[in-house]
Order: sequence, then structure tokens, then C-alpha cells
Amino acid sequence: MKLKIACLQFDISFGNPAENYQKAERFIKKASDADVVILPELWTTGYDLSRLDEIGDENGKYTKQWLSDIARTYEVNIVAGSVAVKKNDGIYNTMYIVGKNGDMLSEYSKVHLFKLMDEHHYLAAGSKENTFALEGIQACGVICYDIRFPEWIRKHTENGASLLFVSAEWPAPRLDHWKALLIARAIENQCFVAACNCSGSNPDNQFAGHSMIIDPWGKIIAEASDGEEIISAELELGISEKIRAQIPIFSDRRTELY
Repeated sequence: MKLKIACLQFDISFGNPAENYQKAERFIKKASDADVVILPELWTTGYDLSRLDEIGDENGKYTKQWLSDIARTYEVNIVAGSVAVKKNDGIYNTMYIVGKNGDMLSEYSKVHLFKLMDEHHYLAAGSKENTFALEGIQACGVICYDIRFPEWIRKHTENGASLLFVSAEWPAPRLDHWKALLIARAIENQCFVAACNCSGSNPDNQFAGHSMIIDPWGKIIAEASDGEEIISAELELGISEKIRAQIPIFSDRRTELY
């Protein structure tokens, strides 16, 4: 089965949700020939962490309706990066996955909070994994810092996911880590990786861009620059199953030891 994926890399307007919803729609419209589009992390607010209680989305209500409407309008599946969702017990960094018919397929709150950027002071950590069926394919999705935890990614792929989505606001000084970690996650899980970063900057950070789509052998098949850009690739998803049969790392694991 073939699936066309598009990563929508753009400069998030710091602390300005209204402008970011408009920009996201423009990018989705441009990429609507894809089967699936993926947005960056915290694409509605950026890392305006100290104001999330003011500008975050109450229970995600507005964002979920917006995504449902946009998905139906452009007939495209959306891996909606992540948004700041205000709940009774805290503010969560939450990814929504919406089918092209507007239905909510999954939601996931970032499990690993990045203390270097003070996320733990403003955000609550999630506790559930994120696997879902998309166009008949088993997929999974994580957010930014999560990719530094290979055991968390493996928890998703050992259940059959052959396509990993990653949304991020990854800083430019650690661009080499971004590339190396994503390639490693693809190789060790024998899965496709579609990773969408943002471009631009905020008052404290310059972001790396370089969204990537990687095949299960670790080959980069599409990569953005550091500016605003849409990258896309058509994936032959059966390759993952063939590689897993050829090099059976999942069945060769010594789970009684580790």
C-alpha cells in the first residue's frame, strides 16, 4: 500500500493562536494532495509557556472542531502536531489525529517533559501510548523529546506499528541529535518515520527545521531546509513488513533479559 505523507514545517507565531490557525490552514491547503499531513509541536501557541493558561485551548474543544472541519474540507488525514490543552488537572501538550472524514482517531499527551526548556513547570505529563489505524495502516505518534527514549518508541512498534509520526520544536544547536535519533529510531524499529519540526525562532530559541521522512533502512527520502517548507514522500508501506521478515529483530529480542 502506498501513502503520501506531507510534513508542514512553518514558523510558529509566538503566543498568537489566531494567526497560527490561519497559517496552518494555508499550509494544509497547499499539501492537500497528500493522504496525511503532519504539523509541528505546539503549533497554535509556540513555546509561550508562561501564558498557556491564558492562550491554551480549554479541553481542546476549539482545536478539535477546527481540525474536524479542515480535514473534511480538504479531504486529508491530519496528524495535528500538538497543542496546549487546558484540563482540570493541568495543561497538556497534546497531539490529535483526525481522519479525513473529520473523526478523531487518537489523542496523545507528551509523556516525557523537557526540563531544559522548563516544560515541567508549566505542563502536565501524559501517561498513555499512541497507536492508531490510519488508512488501514498501524501507526503511532510521539512528540519531540520522546524520541530520546527508544524503549518508549519500541513499546509502540512491538505492537505492529510500521509508521512513526514525530512532531517537534527542536532547537538548532542540537540539529545533529535530531537527525541521528530519527534515523536510529527508523532502523531499530524497521519503520518509516515522518518527523515534522518547526522553523524560525522565539525570544529564547532558534529552531532547526529539517523535517524529515525516513525509510525503514534509515535512508532519508525527504528533508527540509531550515526555513518554511513542505516536504512530502509517497511511502510503500509493505517494505516495513519485508524488512522485519528479513532481519527479525522483534522475534530475536531476549525479553527475558531486558
